[in-house]
Amino acid sequence: MPPEAEEIAEQVFVALADPSRRSLLAALAAGGPATATDLAGRLPITRQAIAKHLTLLADAGLVTAEPGERRRVRYRLRSAPMRVAQQFLAALARDWDGPLDALQAHLEKGAHDD
Repeated sequence: MPPEAEEIAEQVFVALADPSRRSLLAALAAGGPATATDLAGRLPITRQAIAKHLTLLADAGLVTAEPGERRRVRYRLRSAPMRVAQQFLAALARDWDGPLDALQAHLEKGAHDD
């Protein structure tokens, strides 16, 4: 996997590590684009904390900020970084499949030899 893809995947994993950020992503997925104030009305998180989390999510590329009416910024999900992270995990799983299959065969052979 190219180094830039690994960097994107790392940013996604860091962003997803926090339950509040996962809640924000879920709220945006369920309700569509929203402002920090809108999200504060839906979640048990302060508006200030939401703004901080949205900045980190935007830095990771998971959301994009769009100017709205009266200088209100609406946040919209971006799926591209998530797809990169999924591809990273899929490649990692493929790398593990061979050694894990060999280990399983070795263990099964050892169990039959007893």
